[in-house]
Amino acid sequence: MLQQSIPNFQLSEAALDLRAPLSSKIRKGGWWLRIFTLVSVDFTLLTIAWILAEYRAFWHGENFYSSMLITIFIQIGALAVQGTYEPGNKRHDYGNMIKTMIFAHGIILLVCILYQPIEDISRFTLIAFWFTSTSLICSGRFGVNLLLEYLRSKEKLGKNSIFIICSEDEREQIIGFIQKENRYKILGFSNSDSLDKSNRLETLEKINQLGATEVLVSWDAIKNRMFLCWLFQASGIMVHIVPMELKPIYRDTVFHNIGGMTCLSFVSPVLTGRDFWLKRVFDFCFSSLFLLSTFPIYIAIAIAIKLDSPGPIFYKQTRIGLSSQEFKVWKFRTMRTDADKMQKELEALNETKDGVLFKIKDDPRVTRVGKFLRRYSLDELPQLFNVVLGEMSLVGPRPLPTRDVDKFSERHFIRQEVLPGVTGMWQVSGRSDILDFDQVMKLDLRYIENWSLWLDFQILFKTVQVVLKKEGAY
Repeated sequence: MLQQSIPNFQLSEAALDLRAPLSSKIRKGGWWLRIFTLVSVDFTLLTIAWILAEYRAFWHGENFYSSMLITIFIQIGALAVQGTYEPGNKRHDYGNMIKTMIFAHGIILLVCILYQPIEDISRFTLIAFWFTSTSLICSGRFGVNLLLEYLRSKEKLGKNSIFIICSEDEREQIIGFIQKENRYKILGFSNSDSLDKSNRLETLEKINQLGATEVLVSWDAIKNRMFLCWLFQASGIMVHIVPMELKPIYRDTVFHNIGGMTCLSFVSPVLTGRDFWLKRVFDFCFSSLFLLSTFPIYIAIAIAIKLDSPGPIFYKQTRIGLSSQEFKVWKFRTMRTDADKMQKELEALNETKDGVLFKIKDDPRVTRVGKFLRRYSLDELPQLFNVVLGEMSLVGPRPLPTRDVDKFSERHFIRQEVLPGVTGMWQVSGRSDILDFDQVMKLDLRYIENWSLWLDFQILFKTVQVVLKKEGAY
C-alpha cells in the first residue's frame, strides 16, 4: 500500500499528545526561525515607532523605556494571539493586522489608566504611536513577505516536506505540478486505500515518522473528509486537497495554488502548542481568582446540601476528557445518593433523540436544594478545581460520562481531542433544550475550529446571561 520503504513500529509508540506538540513543529523546520524573524522585525519597528511618537521625551522622560516596553509587549502579544506569526494567510492579512493594532491600543489605554509608569503618556503620543506603529508593522510584514518569496524563488530557503496520497493514475500529474513550485521535497506517496478505515491510523503514524509538514490528498481518496482532516490537523500537518469544487468549510481553510493546481488547505488547529498553553494559563489564573473570591458561596451551598438530604456534599463522577482519558469531575451533589443505580431504571424516560445523552426534565432523583443549584448552574462551581488541576478548561466541549461515550460513533471522538470545558457552545445555545447529539457535535466542532481567547470571553459572558435567565436549565 505505502510506496515508500518505512520501518515498522507500534502505533502506541507514537501517540499524539496535544499538550506537547512543539517538538513536532520544531522538527518540521522553519517554525522557530519564522517566528523569531517576524517578532524581531516587529519589535524593531515598534521601537522606531515609539521613538518617533515620543521623540521629545527621548532624553527627558523618566518612564520612557518602561512605557515603551509595556506598549510593545502588548502589541506583539495581540499580534501573536491573532495568529499573525503562524503559517497560512494570516501573516499576509493586513486588514486583520490593522484591527489587531486597534485592539492592542485599546488595551494600552486601559493600562494607561491602571498602571503608574505610563500614566503620563499624552494623547498625541498614543495617536501618533498607533499611526506609526500600524504603518510600520504592515510595511515591514509586506517587506518580509517579499523577501521570503524572493529567497524561495532563488532556492535559498529549505524546502517544505510533503507526502502525496492519490490514485496511481493521478500520481505523475500531481508530482509534476508540485515540482513546478521548487519549494517542496516529496517524501513519499501512497495509494488512496491508505486512508481506508482499517489503514488510516497506520498511514498517519508513518507520515509522522517521515517528518512531513504537509500532505496533499486527492479529493476522491478521502472517505470521511471531516474526520480525516482533523486527524491530520491534530498531528500538526497541513492538508491540501485537490481538485477542489466547493467553498471552504472552516475559518482557517484557504485556497492555495501549487504549480497551477487549486487546493483547499487546512492549517493545523489552534488548540495545540502555544495556543494550548495560552488557554491553560488563562484558565488557571481566572479559575484560581474566582475560587478565592467565591469561597463563602461554597460554604453556604455545602451547609444547604447537608441540611436538605443525607449524603456527601460533593458528587464525583467518572468523565471522559482529553484524548479519551478518564478523570473524576467534581460537582455539588444535587441528587439522591443512589442516583446512579436509579438511572438504569429511568433509561426508558430518556428524552434525547439518539440516546447518546441522558436527559429527563423532571428527574425524580433531584433533591430540593439540587433543583435550585441546577437552575442557576451552581452545582458546576466545584469543576473549577478540575480546571486548576488541568483536567478541564473554562470553555470547551462538555465532558460526558462513560455511558454516553460508549454510544459514540467514530466521528464523535473528534471532540475528545481538546480539553473539556465547564461551559461551551452547547451551554449557551440551548443547554438542556438541545436533545439531538448531532446538534451538540456541530456546536462543539464550531468552537474547536474557530477558537480564540476572544471567543472564550464571549462564551463566558453569554454563560452568565444564560444562567441568570435560567434558560434551558433543569
